[in-house]
Amino acid sequence: MREVIEPTIQTPFELVDIEYGKLGGDMVLSIFVDKPGGISLNDTADLTEVISPLLDTIQPDPFPEQYFLEVTSPGLERPLKTKEQMLGAIGKYIHVGLYQAIDKQKVFEGTLLAFEDDVLQVEYMDKTRKKEVAIPYNLVSKARLAVKI
Repeated sequence: MREVIEPTIQTPFELVDIEYGKLGGDMVLSIFVDKPGGISLNDTADLTEVISPLLDTIQPDPFPEQYFLEVTSPGLERPLKTKEQMLGAIGKYIHVGLYQAIDKQKVFEGTLLAFEDDVLQVEYMDKTRKKEVAIPYNLVSKARLAVKI
């Protein structure tokens, strides 16, 4: 999917993620796209017109069932699925889930201070104290931007 769709997503747009799954009783192919300043409803409509015909050219058909195509913004809590996206999140508040616990924790939420040598350096609050944790990238099961409350 990514190999077919990504070349059609031109600058300033960025393909963030692709998900396929059940929503209610329907199958939905969600294509998350962003650009600096965010995307508009017109942007999503224009991109849908470009992407939809491309999906029909993929053989064998990866989606034999009827599905809905959704081109949308990743929102405020956009996923961080690549090292490049992680680098772009330096200085931002993130949520990180781990495959394996570090200091007896499998979830950290805090500011990404650095991402060097495949290690995330995250500053987080432990009750009332600021702490830092080094998280090897290969332990990250899921990461996303987070909204600080």
